[in-house]
Amino acid sequence: MAVANVVQAVTMALRQELARDKNVVVMGEDVGVNGGVFRATDGLQKEFGPNRVIDTPLAELGIVGAAIGMAVNGLRPVAEIQFSGFMYGPFDQLLSHAARIRGRSRGRFTCPLVVRTPYGTGIKALELHCESGESLFAHVPGLKMVVPSNPYDAKGLLAAAIRDPDPVIFYEPMRIYRAIKQDIPEEEYFVPLGKANVIQQGDQITLIAWGAMVKTCQEAIEKLNGKYSIELIDLRTINPYDAETVLNSVKKTGRCVIAHEAQRTCGFAAELIASINEKVLLSLQAPVVRVTGPDVSVPFAKLEGYYLPDVSRIIKGIEKVMSF
Repeated sequence: MAVANVVQAVTMALRQELARDKNVVVMGEDVGVNGGVFRATDGLQKEFGPNRVIDTPLAELGIVGAAIGMAVNGLRPVAEIQFSGFMYGPFDQLLSHAARIRGRSRGRFTCPLVVRTPYGTGIKALELHCESGESLFAHVPGLKMVVPSNPYDAKGLLAAAIRDPDPVIFYEPMRIYRAIKQDIPEEEYFVPLGKANVIQQGDQITLIAWGAMVKTCQEAIEKLNGKYSIELIDLRTINPYDAETVLNSVKKTGRCVIAHEAQRTCGFAAELIASINEKVLLSLQAPVVRVTGPDVSVPFAKLEGYYLPDVSRIIKGIEKVMSF
């Protein structure tokens, strides 16, 4: 076992997969000599060489476009985009090519591509550095969307994503990059894509989150000090998401709160609520509540605290549902 934070877990997964499969390559701005903006690729170029860990120009569309070409031709590229706000440029490549190549070629080609990118608020970075655009990618058929919340899942999900035959967007919650440490196996293991994690069992209310918001939800539960029996679900994968686990939980508890830091309108909570209403409406004892970011662009550093859903807002959402 090794004690690791999320950044170290990502490095472990990349090292494992580079050593296992010569077709795996890592590419992106500053991933080689400098080891990445958050040092997630630190030491990998020295270990595997510049042909396997590739420093690219500052051109996100070019990075992803080249990686798609590599993937279609038999490599397994892991492309790093330094911040998720820079994903909008290569979105066209992902939507028009990576996600469609299997269908377009009638199964002759696949695109085993992973795009890693730090996401989310809480570090007081500059504009376009703190986006939470998971619902954009979840809307694209053919793209998988993964968001770990802890070091164990980060390593296991990334290893599974690299071995997946189709393109995966891998959102890394930078607010908790170094905020959580866990004992994780040094040997290889996998966390399956599309399977949620029930972190805590409960029978009064279902609380759903992913990424950095899972930690915030855990803090809210701790502050409530056993007032309610809360079932906490870490979604892990946004697309395809584990509908069975979500629906079974809500059917059991009859109440639900969903927390995410992305904007409210068309955030992924809306899709979850639609599925709950379609499948288990008669089990609900109260309307589902969303605790989300507001419908504005992520603000500059001084206002970030007002934007980001915090413990008090999650508790307020739980109390609203429980008092209905």
